[in-house]
Amino acid sequence: MSCLNDLLRALTAIVVAASLAGAPLGAYAQQNEPPPKRQNQQKPQAKPRSTTTKPTAPSAAAKAEALPPSQVGIGTLAKQAFMVDPQTSTVLLFKDADKPMHPSSMAKMMTIHLAFEEIAAGRLKLDTRFRVSERARNMGGSRMFVELGSEVTVEDLIRGMIVLSGNDACVVIAEGMSGTEESFAERMTAKARELGMTGTVFKNSSGWPADGQWTTARDLAVLSWRTIEDFPKLYRYYAELTWTYNNIKQDNRNRLLKTVPGTDGLKTGHTEEGGYGQATSSIRDGRRLILVVNGMTSMAERAKETARLMEWGFRESTNTIVFRAGDTVVEAPVWLGSLDKVPLVVPRPVQITAPTGQTVTPRVVARFDGPIAAPIAKGTKLGTAAVTLPDNRVVEYPLEAGADVPRLAVFGRVTAMIQHYLFGWLS
Repeated sequence: MSCLNDLLRALTAIVVAASLAGAPLGAYAQQNEPPPKRQNQQKPQAKPRSTTTKPTAPSAAAKAEALPPSQVGIGTLAKQAFMVDPQTSTVLLFKDADKPMHPSSMAKMMTIHLAFEEIAAGRLKLDTRFRVSERARNMGGSRMFVELGSEVTVEDLIRGMIVLSGNDACVVIAEGMSGTEESFAERMTAKARELGMTGTVFKNSSGWPADGQWTTARDLAVLSWRTIEDFPKLYRYYAELTWTYNNIKQDNRNRLLKTVPGTDGLKTGHTEEGGYGQATSSIRDGRRLILVVNGMTSMAERAKETARLMEWGFRESTNTIVFRAGDTVVEAPVWLGSLDKVPLVVPRPVQITAPTGQTVTPRVVARFDGPIAAPIAKGTKLGTAAVTLPDNRVVEYPLEAGADVPRLAVFGRVTAMIQHYLFGWLS
């Protein structure tokens, strides 16, 4: 479960490339010009030409240097930031991403994750109803506006948590699934450990400020990816723009759903202590990036900075496909099979991330124990492909049998064994 997190931790010291650190920032900086003053009707006298040279506008590089720096990637206004390409486990941006921070409403992603898990396992249904307690009804902050004593479907509660960021909806789900919010919070922390989120502790289901409740930008990125990967049919709720409940229509607080192409989630958050934060995921041409930021000073700053960083990630880096899903990496010898060799294929694409315009040729080594004894079923894991990247990182991908190889009949096996023992020394 924690393989992605382990890979990410190994990558935090890697700067993707010097070009990534110098991305243009001109589109981000604003200049507030004062309104023009009213002029008199008389024609102004011509002023003598000045010989003083006006100061030139700061360059893009100067603007980049003016932003608080990151350990990996470009500077950012965020206090904590983490961007990863989850398909290659490449960290593009890292700024204090392991530093404890308040999760705020981004904690709701774990409450939603656990609800998705119960639905996927068949233990919970979208039309299951949970009763609203007084504790849920009295929650402050952003709300779904559930009514005391009413029964609300799980699907409505999911939309209430995602689209409306309802703290009351979180309490209803927590009490419905675990009896009390305290026991549900313990379950949230246990799931965090299972997913490899080692810097996270939950104290409630909504992210409401509480002593001892912490997370990290990296951990929230892990949670984001696992939600997308594990629940593809349910993840769609994160992309809904508006929703109406109890005759009250509210917009999704994730502004990037409307402004940044390919954005399909996830969750915003805000507390006085932690500032404004957001976990965002966008996909373009099959490539997905996940970004987590925190510590912004306003909703507007959060939206603008998150959009800038996401555009930078797609613009300044690209993925190169080494093998497509189903491609043969190597053929392995077969012992006592109807075929002499079996193709070993990768079940999913093997990709590498590199700065845009850079040509990368990785080294690939197939590892398996051979010859492989028949019978062999297609899809059986038989080895690994170790891909060495230009920065000397090694990433391993599973190798599976690309075809069924039946075992030889008795006569065929005897013949093959005789040939092996009599003539094997010639090979």
